Amino acid sequence: MTLQRDPIIALATAKGRASVGIIRLSGQGVLQISKALCHSELVPRYATLIKFHDENQEPIDEGLAIYFQGPHSYTGEDVLELQCHGSSAALEVLLDYCLRVGRLYGLRLAMPGEFTERAFLNGKIDLAQAEAIADLIDASSTLAAKGAAKSLKGEFSQKIDVFLKALIELRALTEATLDFPEEEIDFIKQHDVINRLKKILSSIKDVKKAAQQGAIIRDGLTIVLVGQPNVGKSSLMNALAGEEVAIVTDVAGTTRDRLKETIQIDGIPLHVVDTAGLRETSDSVEKIGIERTWKAIEQADLVLHLMDATHGAQVTETDKELIKKIQEICSKQVPIKTVWNKIDQSSVVVSSNDGHVYVSAKTGQGLDALKTELLQVAGWQPEAEGGILARKRHIEALLEAETHIATALDLLVQEAESVELAAEEMRLAQEALAKITGQFLPDDLLGEIFSTFCIGK
Repeated sequence: MTLQRDPIIALATAKGRASVGIIRLSGQGVLQISKALCHSELVPRYATLIKFHDENQEPIDEGLAIYFQGPHSYTGEDVLELQCHGSSAALEVLLDYCLRVGRLYGLRLAMPGEFTERAFLNGKIDLAQAEAIADLIDASSTLAAKGAAKSLKGEFSQKIDVFLKALIELRALTEATLDFPEEEIDFIKQHDVINRLKKILSSIKDVKKAAQQGAIIRDGLTIVLVGQPNVGKSSLMNALAGEEVAIVTDVAGTTRDRLKETIQIDGIPLHVVDTAGLRETSDSVEKIGIERTWKAIEQADLVLHLMDATHGAQVTETDKELIKKIQEICSKQVPIKTVWNKIDQSSVVVSSNDGHVYVSAKTGQGLDALKTELLQVAGWQPEAEGGILARKRHIEALLEAETHIATALDLLVQEAESVELAAEEMRLAQEALAKITGQFLPDDLLGEIFSTFCIGK
């Protein structure tokens, strides 16, 4: 049932100079507020030209007012949109005036994501679609925008709904075997529950794989460049970025702090972090930079360990110690890739069998191979364009459901005494999947999700 909550208001467009700015109101009392603001009764879903004045009849602006009567609106509540000129000052004056007019009805400033949260609570969209709205706003690449648009359309949610309906049916059949033992009917065998459950498990694995690819599209990967001073980390950063974003000199220790640049390879955002050269130093500023380098390594999805090929492709004892320390700091899942730089100045024979990458940041030799390697190490696959733009919690929920279904299958192939436990595992799998669309979700997690949205959406 659609509920009309206390009225809220916010600027729905970004602050700053623009041709148009939009102020949005939603909730109980919006119809009365719109009459007071516009001095007329607006026809629902029609744009009306309005001259906005304050209580002293001083002009504020001229623009369009559109009233959406609930439940036929974004939030499911009564909604009013005021479209004016995009002057920050004029919008601020109009916003303040709206708050004064709406004080009688309890009008207040909206919290981050509160409009979309109300749309979710009123059943206009599910939680996966709500998150897709934020992802579409934040999309940093064409692939991310396409993936978010698909999720907003409901493609991801529809897959989850299919799983949920199938699990509910199989649970009912499994529990029927327990509820009617005197009937001597084995509902599990009669309705092929085990094989049907295997198909669900296989489909969930496929969706999880697509979701993992989608997570790469959405969040990108953090790649940290490390190595001794003067191995060419900043030069490689510039080569990957395609512009001079880092200072390059022959002086060791030029880079004293982390420098982050986001690049795109085949539509995948890569957050490349250039760091201070790792060495013993008495320079206090350089020491701080080195400490920050180690912190950056802890947060990396991939570490590129650069070495200077002009001295031969032999790993020095210093670099061996460096690799050992990096491995200790990184989690075991974070790959460390060895990159030999400056091959244009060396006689090193490039090998394709040692697992290393050979490049020249100066000439660009080997850069295409490095970019391909980055995507492969990240687990990216070309078919990911059709993937789901997923969040970490979606992948965790799919993994949880997968685990419970696998356990249920193991129990069902055992003795009849395990049927009750199998039914419970199916119920837990159902709950895990329901978290994705918001059918089963703690209130505190709901607040945490919407707090990441921008105000006005």
